[in-house]
Amino acid sequence: MSGSNITSTHPAVFLLVGIPGLEHLHVWISIPFCFAYTLALLGNCTLLFIIRADTALHEPMYLFLAMLAAIDLVLSSTTLPKMLAIFWIRDREINFYACLVQMFFLHSFSIMESAVLLAMAFDRYVAICKPLHYTTVLTGPLITKIGMAAVARAVTLMTPLPFLLRRFHYCRGPVIAHCYCEHMAVVRLACGDTRFNNIYGIAVAMFIVVLDLLFVILSYIFILRAVLQLASQEARYKAFGTCVSHIGAILSTYTPVVISSVMHRVARRAAPHVHILLAIFYLLFPPMINPIIYGVKTKQIRDHVINLFQRKDL
Repeated sequence: MSGSNITSTHPAVFLLVGIPGLEHLHVWISIPFCFAYTLALLGNCTLLFIIRADTALHEPMYLFLAMLAAIDLVLSSTTLPKMLAIFWIRDREINFYACLVQMFFLHSFSIMESAVLLAMAFDRYVAICKPLHYTTVLTGPLITKIGMAAVARAVTLMTPLPFLLRRFHYCRGPVIAHCYCEHMAVVRLACGDTRFNNIYGIAVAMFIVVLDLLFVILSYIFILRAVLQLASQEARYKAFGTCVSHIGAILSTYTPVVISSVMHRVARRAAPHVHILLAIFYLLFPPMINPIIYGVKTKQIRDHVINLFQRKDL
């Protein structure tokens, strides 16, 4: 009896609206989204293939890049296939537990991405500020531990959410005004006291963004100081040039977060589709642009891509 009471408190399925107010444009909106997702798949898979195939790239910087590419693949693939199904064939239903799983993967891998970007900042700090100790500090076991710590932190912080959401009674209907299962979009359908969910969600987001970004900024303050102390302008340019790709990845990840946060506070009365489009941009833009940034700015990866195309021409 108690088991049936628990399962009856939530709907069997949720209905994802897509982009509220723009339902008539779903097919057209899907075209750039599909293009961006295809680029993300091709770019990140190519990065993983190149780094795995070339033992010369089995260095800390490229191993962290491989982690970032894998995370970007999971992040985009967690939401985009279902989103395109909504846009193309109006497949709006998502199982309650599938929704919780999607939400868990989405938020967990976002946290992992932030951790890997922080690890990449640490890699650049050691390479530029402590070059003689680079190989002894960033060893294989340490890189493995950093990767495991990133996963453990994300899983620890996000595991409570599905259990917290499962205990609610969803009396406001099964319709989620979004195109994927985002934590606060699901919480809005729940009855009862949701204050803990609201506070927990905001606290985790602030903890991750503020703490990780603070350490990234500190790393670059030390890097900038070390670069400016170099004797020649050429040495300064070369040293800071190794950081350009990472700075681009940081900007592509955190800029949409900051814009979305500002919009939520400055433009609270803006149409819902504005906030949802910004959220989708945050999910799609980094996985699409990061392989391009590293492919263009990193000579070793650029040379491998050129060689791949030259082999095809032969």
